[in-house]
Amino acid sequence: MLPDQPAWYVIHTKPKCEHLAAAMMMSGLPDVETYCPRIRFQRNTRRGKIWFLEALFPSYFFARFVPANSLRAVRYSQNVIRIVDFGDQMVDVPDEVIQMLRDEMEGQDVKEVHVGMHIGDTVEFTEGPMRGLKGIVNSIQDGNERVKILMEFLGRESLVEVDSSKLLTEHTPRTVLAEKAR
Repeated sequence: MLPDQPAWYVIHTKPKCEHLAAAMMMSGLPDVETYCPRIRFQRNTRRGKIWFLEALFPSYFFARFVPANSLRAVRYSQNVIRIVDFGDQMVDVPDEVIQMLRDEMEGQDVKEVHVGMHIGDTVEFTEGPMRGLKGIVNSIQDGNERVKILMEFLGRESLVEVDSSKLLTEHTPRTVLAEKAR
């Protein structure tokens, strides 16, 4: 017997299709509400810093529906792999959890996350003759534009000043969000 009350469920989607599946479900199924939080962040690449937009939970989003009425339509929506269950038993997500997520996202569907660097972080050079080498942030100069890195090179420690855009930090947008949530 399927539940006849609306509840939130976790929907597993094809990779990088969570926002598409949520949007199609929301527009095509009037009795279904969806929530797909996403983050926007910059990452250093070979072409310089580039903005990325990703789901907060890659390949997953939340849908609120009445299983007795909409289970089949949700299960067979485009880009949906399955409704997450445990031992063939659908498990709902409490409304409080969804509200906590919305509060963490500050009411936005897309939250911008700034990763940044801190003294003591391990960083890796992404371009130039030192590409691939690692060092430790010793100090941050000129706002966040220039960074002094302590690195071992040719058997001795050297202090190198470099543009922060040429460095890759160990922090990820998700770890930054997790630290802010604490």
